[in-house]
Amino acid sequence: MIEQNSIEQLKQIINIVDVVSNYVELNRAGANYTANCPFHNEKTPSFVVSPAKGYFKCYGCGIGGDSISFLMQKENIEFYEAVEKLASMYNFTLSYTNTNHTKDSGIENILEQISKYYQKQLNANQEILKYLDDRGISSQSIEKFSLGYSGESNDFINFLNQNKMPFDKLLEIGMIGKGKYTYFAKFNSRIMFPIFSISNKIIGFGGRALSGNVAKYINSSQSKIFNKSRILYGYNLAKESIFRDKKIIVTEGYIDVIMLFQAGFGNSVATLGTALSKEHIPLLSKSGGDILLCYDGDNAGINAAFKAALLLSHKSGGVVLFKDNKDPADMVLENKKEELINLLNNPIPFIEFIINHIANKFDLKIPLQKEKALNEILEFYKTLTPILQDEYRLFIANRLKIAPYLLKAKNKKNTESIISQNSSTQIVEEIIIKTIMQNPNLLDFSLEYVDCDVFEFKANEFECLIKGDIENERLIGILLNDSIIALDDEKFKNQLRLFIISKYTKKMKIIKLDKKISYEEKTKILREIQDKIVLLKQGNLVRFD
Repeated sequence: MIEQNSIEQLKQIINIVDVVSNYVELNRAGANYTANCPFHNEKTPSFVVSPAKGYFKCYGCGIGGDSISFLMQKENIEFYEAVEKLASMYNFTLSYTNTNHTKDSGIENILEQISKYYQKQLNANQEILKYLDDRGISSQSIEKFSLGYSGESNDFINFLNQNKMPFDKLLEIGMIGKGKYTYFAKFNSRIMFPIFSISNKIIGFGGRALSGNVAKYINSSQSKIFNKSRILYGYNLAKESIFRDKKIIVTEGYIDVIMLFQAGFGNSVATLGTALSKEHIPLLSKSGGDILLCYDGDNAGINAAFKAALLLSHKSGGVVLFKDNKDPADMVLENKKEELINLLNNPIPFIEFIINHIANKFDLKIPLQKEKALNEILEFYKTLTPILQDEYRLFIANRLKIAPYLLKAKNKKNTESIISQNSSTQIVEEIIIKTIMQNPNLLDFSLEYVDCDVFEFKANEFECLIKGDIENERLIGILLNDSIIALDDEKFKNQLRLFIISKYTKKMKIIKLDKKISYEEKTKILREIQDKIVLLKQGNLVRFD
């Protein structure tokens, strides 16, 4: 078992934002972060992560906890598995009460030994070294990226036997296979590219064949430590440049990354022989900077860029296409760095690329074809925010050569509109609270006219606001809810006036139905309330009693 003291020490160094952002795309909201909950379907973000407290909470489904419980829920693993996985992420050595305990994280040490074996094989093979040199890969890059060569299957199996490697684990992670009578190497006579986690631990390999009669690239099998849909090759080396430059260059191949690094583009990464997926987005978005998709300019590359651009249409950045069957590695090798810089500085914005790609599928000279293009573009157009719709309306109209009015935008949200008297009381209460949270000076002003008793649904939240308990989970939930719109000072005062009118109107209905109050008393109270409503409707603020 893992010693409790060791677990507590691990918790002290864990950054819950780093942990959660590997699975969910987080957006900053004040001192906290928010996202759509990864545990249930929702359109409005209700999932909140507090780095200061080290906890997450979903106000939709109610689930919450720390980094360990997040991993347990997300990966469907036991407590100790989650602890060991976090320890691996942070390169933290756990202490065990049972010294004979075998840790799953030990597989990383095995992969490190295998990587050194591959490197030794490469250094002994002049033919492969010459191939890498011809591709422009320097000896420094070979060392930096720990490149290797897998050699013959029998040699690899003999190495495993000599070092008493656990064949069951190697089978599980796809380093070897098992035939009818014997084991064999999955990576046979291939240039080997170790794939590292963010914390710089080897978690798998990519292998490139030099002969044309087998798959050009293969990767390690999916396992508990290796999921190619969440990993970007080179990210462990690129992350500092990515955060410094606020830009990440995404390529299609390992060699592209290596050559771009050699040319000074240390913010380059690659997907692992798979299409860019939703699971990549949290890692791509972590720096909050531009995302540049650098794809081949052939049909396959353009189609892949289109699918990726659809996932990234709400992100900053764009698509860079390489023509004449060139890729970034070719341009570096041919000393075309200035041309490469120009391409990277002028990407096609994702939305523009998507619109053009759809339009290019149709013959726009034929009216029926133009109509089909418009309908398909509209399907995408409707997914954009009102501001982006407005921004790209003329672009689409010019591209299709149609009148702008044919693009029916979704109804825009007037972010400054005042919620009417007929709107939901709960929403009004939340708007009042959120506005005060964003402008604390309005609290004293509000207390001249209302107190906690006025609030029908959010009395506890308003009380927390009065007490200054702004870290209260309920208040955080209101603050991070984008559907609740805070108001400026004048609109807030007007909204408060309408709120008090609605409360007095409701109070009048209650008094009219109250049989315990005498007719004379009821008439007097109703007259007083009516006088206050008149003042309120004239634009004056009156305290609610």
